[in-house]
Amino acid sequence: MIKVKITLLLILVKSICLGQNFHEQFNKAFQSKDTTEQIRILEKWEVKDSINPELYTSYFNYYFSKSQSEILLIGTEKQNGQFLELKDSNGNVAGFIGSKIDYEQSNLKKCFEKINKGIEMFPNRLDMRFGKITALKRIEDWQSMTNEIISSIKQSKTNNNNWLWTGNEKKDEGKKFFLRAMHSYQLDLYYTENDDLLINMRTIGKEVIKHYPDHIESLSNIAITHLLFEEYDKALEYQLLAEKLDSSDTIVLNNIAQSYLRKGEKEKALEYLKKTLKFSEESRKNKIEEQIKKLEDSQN
Repeated sequence: MIKVKITLLLILVKSICLGQNFHEQFNKAFQSKDTTEQIRILEKWEVKDSINPELYTSYFNYYFSKSQSEILLIGTEKQNGQFLELKDSNGNVAGFIGSKIDYEQSNLKKCFEKINKGIEMFPNRLDMRFGKITALKRIEDWQSMTNEIISSIKQSKTNNNNWLWTGNEKKDEGKKFFLRAMHSYQLDLYYTENDDLLINMRTIGKEVIKHYPDHIESLSNIAITHLLFEEYDKALEYQLLAEKLDSSDTIVLNNIAQSYLRKGEKEKALEYLKKTLKFSEESRKNKIEEQIKKLEDSQN
């Protein structure tokens, strides 16, 4: 029995060492952008050690990188991103020149197949999930991004935020790190300035508070989506829940003031602007005082 245990341990150690060696080789080839060497290492690695999580993150990086190509854009209308102005002989703007990243579909498909398999085999590897979410964000597949975020939130309750990262290292302060990322992803959707994606933002926020009802940032984000759709009572419903959790949060208090102001309830708006002023930093007080004065003057 002892011999069996020792043999199994030796096999495990050998497997880990093999994985580390292949991972180091791949990273070196990846940094030098040698795609021929990268795929040679990956295929050899898969034969020798197909149950190593780093194999799947490496495959993901290989195919996602391989899918990308930069294309030149020239036009008369300025698009998103960085563009240079083209001027005619009179100094007038004649057009714009810039570039964007295009994604080749067959390599993109392989990239997601590999990371999906990795997530299935190693559901607590948060770097895999976040890597996939980031890739979906870059290709602007917002619904798939939302779906993966929702799946990650559900897994966070299953594993009690005992997440692993690269090298199977335990992620310190897993819950705090995870919820900070959930807030950031909601803001990513908000900053697209695409009103349709406010629903995705709300969906993520609601899934978060379903499991973490004291997450103030998600309560505030859900409220913002209702505020922008002029659903002021629904916005206040979530904002007032957030206030109960932290009555000195100036973002929450100011947003409550804005909801009441848009509803036309100036007295309540004033009440919350004054609360915001009380807890605000000195650098922000002048601006809030101006808002209070303007509102008070409008009532006279």
